[in-house]
Order: sequence, then C-alpha cells, then structure tokens
Amino acid sequence: MIEDGTGLFTIGELSRSTGLSVRTIRYWSDEGALPPVARSAGGYRLYDAGSAARLELIRTLRELGLGLHAVRQVLAGETTVAEVAATHVAALDAQIRSLKVTRAVLSTVARRGSTAEEMTLMNKLARLSAAERRRIIEEFVDEMFHGLDTADPVIRERMRSAAVDLPEEPTPEQVDAWVELAELLQEPGFRARMRKVAEFNAADRGQEAPAGASMWFAQRLVQLAAQARGRGIEPEAPEAEGILRDLLGDADPAAVLERLEAPENEQVARYRELLIALKGQPPLAAHREEFAWVVAALRARVAR
Repeated sequence: MIEDGTGLFTIGELSRSTGLSVRTIRYWSDEGALPPVARSAGGYRLYDAGSAARLELIRTLRELGLGLHAVRQVLAGETTVAEVAATHVAALDAQIRSLKVTRAVLSTVARRGSTAEEMTLMNKLARLSAAERRRIIEEFVDEMFHGLDTADPVIRERMRSAAVDLPEEPTPEQVDAWVELAELLQEPGFRARMRKVAEFNAADRGQEAPAGASMWFAQRLVQLAAQARGRGIEPEAPEAEGILRDLLGDADPAAVLERLEAPENEQVARYRELLIALKGQPPLAAHREEFAWVVAALRARVAR
C-alpha cells in the first residue's frame, strides 16, 4: 500500500501480495480486465482492495482456461460464472475428444512405424464427421449388395448401420479400430471378397425366404459350436456328425463348406473384429473359434 493515506496499491505491491508477475498484471490491466482506480502523481496505475479481489477472480478464471473476453464479460456482469463455466465445460469436452483422437492416431503411427503420408491419411480418417463415416460404410455396403435382390435384407441393413459413429468419448482402441476399418473398406481385394460373401448369401435365399434367416444360421452356428467346444468334442470326432446335422439339416455339407471358407480369410475375420471393437464389445465376440470348429468339422466330413 502506498504511504499517502489513500489505501491504494501499485502494480508492484499487487504483484508482491498475490505472487503474480508485474508483467501479467499489467497485461490484464491493458486488456481492460483490471482497470486502475486512479493514477499517481507520476502517472503510475493505482488499485484498491476491490481491485485485489478482482485480480484473484481473474487469476482463477484464467487458471481454469477462460479467455480474457469471457473474463471481461463476467466482471462486467454480462454473464454469470455459472454460465461461463457451462460453456467452458462444453469446449473442454470437445478438446478432450480431439486430444483422444490425436493420441490414438499417434499411438497407431508409433505402433505401425508409419510414414508421414500414412500418418496424414490416418489423421484424416480419424477426424471424419459422422456423416462422412456413414457415407463410407453405405457406399461399401451398396457396392457389396448391388444387383443381389435375394440377399438377406436384415444383413444388408445391419451392415449399413454398423459402427458409423464413434462413441461420444471414444477410447484410443476404438479410434484405432475405425482408422483400420476405413482403410480396409477401401482395399479392392477385400471388397471383392466381401462381394463374394454377399453372392453366397443371396444364393442361399429364395425370394420367399424369411428376412433374417441368414442371421439365424450364424447365431445357431455359434451356439452349437460353442457347446461342442465346451464338451471337448473335436471337429473330426464322430459326435461332430450330430452337431452338423442339427446345424445344416438337409443342406449339402460341401456347398456349406465352400461358402463358409470364403469369409474365413483373415481380412474378413478382422472386419468383424473391428466392428466389435467399435461397439466396445470384447474381442471374443468375433467367434473365430466357433466358425473355425464348424469349418474343420465340415472338412472332415466332406473328406470321407
């Protein structure tokens, strides 16, 4: 406090009492957040006890990340601390989501040993809007089922709506899964293999086949194979015959084997796993083991 009986403070005295630097206080004063209440005879800025309290509020708001414009609005009574806080929370949430995407991309780059070009592509894929992600999925599914009028509509629609949106707060693993999925969907070889799967699906169904029948078959396959594996039945064992009979009915085992082997390749299995990862489900939900058991059992039966 200056010794003139006014009870006013210089910037230097405010600095010593608050621990803030003179440069910071002067900057906030220049920006209109902390206007002086008076000037000394020598032209120095002077502040009172209210200024000191105002300075503490400014420091708190700045430490919480608010810009000086928002600070001035609060100090001028144009908005409340609660309103500014709510707005800032929303901004921080957006920043946090962006940082999670950044971290996921950088983690993937480090893990893969990616080039600068690959890193740029991954970053673009990771930051696509929900509408852009939806477009990529829908274009892929439309190409996959184009002209296949007898393809199961339930499967077609499920694929169109699958994992087009990352969660509100995606994990690094989910961002990584989306980047890998987007890259996979653009590979011509993968698209050709998935087209073959769609053709098999369409061939399995007549015009009168109930919608969802193909999904039912896959669910039944997983259920029966899981039970067989749980009982320790090997695919080549005689007991596997009855399980296959329950699954296939009158269908030709060789024809079913041919169709199951098409999506059995690594890329198609990985596609299923990536969709599962995007939904936040455990990896085992891909059911690789169950499909592999049925394929092995069919191979043993066809070979006899």
